[in-house]
Amino acid sequence: MTTSDTTTTAPAQSPALAARAVVVVAAGSGTRLGIGTAKAFVPVAGELMLARALRTLFTLAEPTTVVVVAPADRLDECRALVAAVAGAAVGYTAVVPGGADRHASVQAGLAVLPDSVQAVLVHDAARCLTPASQFERVFAAVASGSVGALPDGRADADGLGVGVVPALPVVDTVKRVEGDRVVGTVDRSALVGVQTPQGFPLAGLRRAYALAEQAETDDAGVFQAAGGTVRTVAGDADAFKITTRWDLGRAEALVAERAALAAGAGAAGSVLPDVRIGLGIDVHAFDPDVPCRVGMLDFPGEPGLSGHSDGDAVAHAVCDALLSAGGLGDIGGRFGTADPRYAGAAGDVFVRGAVGLLLDAGLVPVRVTVQVIGNRPRIGARRGEMEDALAAAVGAPVAVSGTTTDGLGATGRGDGLAAIATALVRPR
Repeated sequence: MTTSDTTTTAPAQSPALAARAVVVVAAGSGTRLGIGTAKAFVPVAGELMLARALRTLFTLAEPTTVVVVAPADRLDECRALVAAVAGAAVGYTAVVPGGADRHASVQAGLAVLPDSVQAVLVHDAARCLTPASQFERVFAAVASGSVGALPDGRADADGLGVGVVPALPVVDTVKRVEGDRVVGTVDRSALVGVQTPQGFPLAGLRRAYALAEQAETDDAGVFQAAGGTVRTVAGDADAFKITTRWDLGRAEALVAERAALAAGAGAAGSVLPDVRIGLGIDVHAFDPDVPCRVGMLDFPGEPGLSGHSDGDAVAHAVCDALLSAGGLGDIGGRFGTADPRYAGAAGDVFVRGAVGLLLDAGLVPVRVTVQVIGNRPRIGARRGEMEDALAAAVGAPVAVSGTTTDGLGATGRGDGLAAIATALVRPR
């Protein structure tokens, strides 16, 4: 059985004896981030990660006890931070030292919750941009699951109740490997990626941790190992975990984008910020006699895409989306096939050209998303590389995803590849 050997501090008494609580795990070292300090105390666009995570909790509609599990050597710093963020709600907070691992840290947080708490959410401080709506969604789902009964009506013999995790569908093709050799494809239709906060009846989660014989990768794993049932609710893309420096850059870009939108709204004196959205769609047939270039990356061994330029449908869709957002026409009108300068031109010529036209019009890109539709080439393993290449040309974050049409239409038959892009731009 795994137990916590840490010393806890007494919680503050909640003025309204809150029936729900959030345990925020903030004791991680952040080794993979490589900053040299505890992860929760790394700044994200000028504000500590933990402060951003906590700020959302104090916007929730109902009274909620908040327990922060902090590094043992930073308790005073953490208490001051919690008090500053909580303001008048500081009576609903407690800070306790973490344990040797996440399992022990969660136990330390659960141990100090007042008896008034019925539902508890466990949340990673590293998911500091998680919206309030995700907390409310998980709380509501925990409240709707009755202790002693499962959603299908069967009795819950262990009396743990029902746990809830936010989840997002897996969009990449998933392979099973042995070493570096692919041995099969996993059916992704039955797979999800889970996030936090993860919610449970407090008594059930405490019992699950007491019964645990080994640490699990998340709280749902501990709950299931003890016999509990876990169901899912919709997750949110903004609830990603900051683990690497790339994640940190992504989080800072999102914060900057939100600040720009808010500034635009304030300057305009309106609820709606002064931003423009554009849509771009491009389709190209495969041509095995030309090199394959998709999303500004080369894919050796794959058939290329036919066209006056390099046929990069992804880059062309991004170009059209940027031009559309700025009301600047389309790729055909701006970079026509009759112009010999663009014969065989790489996709980044068109994307950078669109960005230049936006700048001339007093606009700058804020964010681009692009969906790649086709059976090949497989982009999942190179998604990050493609996002980097496109973002370098756009000068703003680019998110890439891929899908197929399940054998339907030209892309389903393997005749070609399509891309759909959206772009957000704003005044300079």
